[in-house]
Amino acid sequence: MNLGTPYTSSAKKVLLLGSGELGKEVALELSRLGVEVIACDKYNYAPAMQVAHQSRVFNMLDPAALRATVEEVRPDLIVPEVEALATAELEKLESEGWTVIPTARAARLTMDREGIRKLAAEELGLPTAGYIFANTYEEFCNACRTTGFPCVVKPIMSSSGKGQSIVRNPDQLRSGWKTAQEGGRAGSGRVIVEEFISFESEITLLTVRAVNGTLFCDPIGHRQVDGDYIESWQPHAMTADQILLSRQIAQKITDALGGFGLFGVELFLLKDGRVLFSEVSPRPHDTGMVTLATQNWSEFSLHARAILGLPVKQIIRHADGASVAIKSTSANPEPKYAGLEKAFAVPQADIRIFGKPNATAGRRMGVALATGKTTADALETAKEAASLVTITE
Repeated sequence: MNLGTPYTSSAKKVLLLGSGELGKEVALELSRLGVEVIACDKYNYAPAMQVAHQSRVFNMLDPAALRATVEEVRPDLIVPEVEALATAELEKLESEGWTVIPTARAARLTMDREGIRKLAAEELGLPTAGYIFANTYEEFCNACRTTGFPCVVKPIMSSSGKGQSIVRNPDQLRSGWKTAQEGGRAGSGRVIVEEFISFESEITLLTVRAVNGTLFCDPIGHRQVDGDYIESWQPHAMTADQILLSRQIAQKITDALGGFGLFGVELFLLKDGRVLFSEVSPRPHDTGMVTLATQNWSEFSLHARAILGLPVKQIIRHADGASVAIKSTSANPEPKYAGLEKAFAVPQADIRIFGKPNATAGRRMGVALATGKTTADALETAKEAASLVTITE
């Protein structure tokens, strides 16, 4: 793809569907390459809109609104950065000649846990936790009893752990069902009940499909609470066999999804050395924000280069590093950030403020990054820096 100049007839346009903190970094990287970015979301002044060339506000689950925006903007690339999209309409648009990243099929399969789990376990034969789908409360109760307690319950479509819970005994069935029904991004409906896996650790293997082949970043370890990212570090200690198994799984699932771009492949590492597939996102991953501090090219730079058809050569990790989410503890309609002078005084630490226009309790508003002699050192530094930032009215 030849690149041009924004706001001219030669401009290469990217329609960015989703304008959160990850989309913001993708928009910045695309802008550095002279790409004109049109950032879209369901609300005004989302983070990526603050750095994009243009913006649009509409319900991205509305197929008519999505089509109208595509036909108005006429982008060279349609780049989903969130799960909640009118994916059937994306497939129609792709069939008409529009380019969807990585593919419209990938966007559809990965927006819901059923599509991607069936692809991974039933079509590709990848090792996963046991699972059962349920449509009604009665089916859900039967699924939990069949799977055994404890079990993990998730809506078919959600993000950042919303709607996810662990049902530890029959007394928690009602609350687990209620949580899943209220937390789905497309409203109430079908859920997945998963076998509870006693894993040693969980990782994200950032996998890049570029014009010159598939490349892998060093594995990223992470800690989540109720499915929501809290902190991550790179590299995560793994055996040579685990690295090989992880790359084989990531290669199979990303090859099946196709297209160009960066994928966040989530995996469970078991104490007996096995590796299980968990989920995959066909876009940069929140745990991968650590790469802003550790690699020659961050996950966002890698994604931008790959989707533009540019070759990606050797990915070099130049430091051990960590990231820690900075979260709001309360609702603030116009959040302010205090303590930054103290946080920036911490050696080897950096702070990124996402610029979200309002805060709610538990919402990620920024991230602390750090490097160190070891990942443990870096994580302690990032935690210290994050703790110094407070969000006020």
